Amino acid sequence: MEIIQQYWIYGLGFFAQSLFGARLLVQLFHSEKQGKVVSPTIFWQLSLLASFLFLIYGVIRNDIVIILGQTLSYFIYIRNLQLKNDWIRIPLLIRIVLLLLPIAAFGWIVIGADQKMDHIFSNSDFTNPLIIMGAIGQLMLNLRFIYQWYYSEKHKTSILPLGFWVISSVASVLILIYATYRIDPVLLVAQSMGIVVYLRNIFIYRKQKSALTNSLKNG
Repeated sequence: MEIIQQYWIYGLGFFAQSLFGARLLVQLFHSEKQGKVVSPTIFWQLSLLASFLFLIYGVIRNDIVIILGQTLSYFIYIRNLQLKNDWIRIPLLIRIVLLLLPIAAFGWIVIGADQKMDHIFSNSDFTNPLIIMGAIGQLMLNLRFIYQWYYSEKHKTSILPLGFWVISSVASVLILIYATYRIDPVLLVAQSMGIVVYLRNIFIYRKQKSALTNSLKNG
């Protein structure tokens, strides 16, 4: 029975990760279709759903790192939906549940926080440069959404700016190196797919900028 339970838990984690991957493919599809980098609503909807499930996974797994890492970007996903005027279209009850989950997760962190942090540090060798590299990569993947949020607030609309994709690419390289060291197939597959999307968006941005420059010159 325990083995079946573990499969369900890991299945939840893998499903959440697959949604994170799906959002990138959907975003790239819309960008390719329009010939410019776009921030479609479904990108943020998938992001929020994936983060919601991954937060639940983090609570079940007693993983404070997952909870802390996801909570920051979680509210940025909600803010982007607000900027696109799509948050209000979600039924009220669902919005309440979405807002309460991170609060409940933080409550879990407060209870026995010292023991949880001791467990993290006792099971991680933070003197290993490759582990530090992986940690920096994961931190960058979360902080990129702060940059995206700042940029969107500045322009009063949801935007996935060039800097977001540059940060994503650098972070992905760091995590790929770490994943190779740890022989982690989940991270390897996820980041290998991710870096292709990141670089493609950078290329589209450059192409878009070049086309605009030529248009101004010819105009």
